Amino acid sequence: MKENVVIGSYEEILVDDGFYVLKIQNDTQDTDKYVRDIDSSYIQFHFSLKGKARFLFNNGAYALEVSEENSLLLYNTQKDLPLNLVLQPNSWMLSVVMSIRKFHSLFSKEASYIPILSDVSGEKKYYTQEVLSPAMAVVLSQLMNYNLHPSIKTLYVKGKIYELISLYFNKTEDADIEQCPFLADEDNVRRIRKAKEIIISRMAEPPTLAELSEEIGLSLRKLKEGFKQIYGESVFGFLFDYKMEYARNMLETGKYNVNEVGLKVGYSTASHFIASFKKKYGTTPKKYLTSTN
Repeated sequence: MKENVVIGSYEEILVDDGFYVLKIQNDTQDTDKYVRDIDSSYIQFHFSLKGKARFLFNNGAYALEVSEENSLLLYNTQKDLPLNLVLQPNSWMLSVVMSIRKFHSLFSKEASYIPILSDVSGEKKYYTQEVLSPAMAVVLSQLMNYNLHPSIKTLYVKGKIYELISLYFNKTEDADIEQCPFLADEDNVRRIRKAKEIIISRMAEPPTLAELSEEIGLSLRKLKEGFKQIYGESVFGFLFDYKMEYARNMLETGKYNVNEVGLKVGYSTASHFIASFKKKYGTTPKKYLTSTN
């Protein structure tokens, strides 16, 4: 795998030898493109958490669309499949890129259950799209939103990726129920996702938890528990992080002053916004911009 060329928010985590995780977020109003060389010795899992993405092949001659809450598996022993990803505005993608040698080592005793491994042919090619299960959605959200000490980040990511791949290949109908009883009811998941959309769309003046609970038709207890289960933190903890990231992106455009950004994300005074920004990033908006220029 060679160096990547990207525009936008991109994080690459080396989990193990021949085993990478790519966290790609486009929280802007523009389309972003992400390019990375990946050769034929790797298998790729791409998970769309939010928005929509398009994977380009053969210099754009062919494309595969992957919509929100869907996955794409790519593997071709005969041809390199470099990442050439077009990510739509307000879209998130998490990708697992693993050498086939590493992948085989995970399932060596269960090879007969995994189509990719049970196929003894040397000319293997897979382009498979599947809908994310609620249990997978939980793990993906945890991977995108964790807040841990750097010393344990790799260990946490490795454990969650193994869990994610296990769920991906677990085709039993009641797999999600075993993973999380709350998520056995997919209607609950839909309501929790609606709650997230509501607080983001009204981040400057968000509803109270009681109002949000009533609007999505879910009890306050289930709203709190479900949101924590899916997104890894409380409703307003998630909203705070989202607002600060949104504010940071606005500031980096250079088009808005601190007052304007603060008002946009719901702060009536600049001092309150500056205090919140410092709590999140450890520095003031002005000093942050100075450090990035």
